[in-house]
Amino acid sequence: MRFILIVLFLIIYFIFSIPMWLIGFLIGLTDKDAKHRFAQPFVNFGFRGILFIGGVKVIVKGKENQPDRPALYTFNHRGFFDIIIGYVTSPPLTLFVAKKELEHIPLISRWMRYMHCLFLDREDPRKGLETINQGVELLKSGHNVYVAPEGTRNDTDDMLEFHEATFRLAIKSKSPIVPVAINNTAAVFEDHLPWVKSHTVCIEYLEPIYLDDMSRADQKHIGATVRDIIQKKVYENQSLVK
Repeated sequence: MRFILIVLFLIIYFIFSIPMWLIGFLIGLTDKDAKHRFAQPFVNFGFRGILFIGGVKVIVKGKENQPDRPALYTFNHRGFFDIIIGYVTSPPLTLFVAKKELEHIPLISRWMRYMHCLFLDREDPRKGLETINQGVELLKSGHNVYVAPEGTRNDTDDMLEFHEATFRLAIKSKSPIVPVAINNTAAVFEDHLPWVKSHTVCIEYLEPIYLDDMSRADQKHIGATVRDIIQKKVYENQSLVK
């Protein structure tokens, strides 16, 4: 029943989003960042609607750890609702790195482009490097980047290895890294597709890592370091969502 209600909500939301998309287009003619600021609250409204209809309770911890400067937010990827709770709890001017397949979904991809989301081609190293370079420039220009260094959704609490190349975004832009631990999102949707079930989920923003405080040798293995930090916190927070 929740799934059906969410589908009906999204149909109405997408119909209403058409004139809003046109307004965003006009805003973006003179200021692309203003278009991003316009789009993010509108998308957040839609995501909050999904959470409400789905009966999803969100525990948010550590928002005080979000730096007052652009940062690379790295999270463990368990399900679709990772993106939803990430967006509704992230600071302004945040974009996500998404798989390239989402670039071809009507309406959704338009709003993602408004928010400068990057579409990663995991099968083409050259295009992947281009995407990283785009992310570096966006970080330098004041945007936050949200990315899953595992590279794909993982169906266990034991995280996959983090791709070290992901962290070039922080190294090249000299941005802090904020580890983000997410618990129990798969229980809402992926564990019983296509139904949505009411569950408690948790997202915790951990203390930022500043690369200036690390040696170059340690920076080469920053992915493994961040993975261990997130993995430990995921285990600690399991009791909050049971």
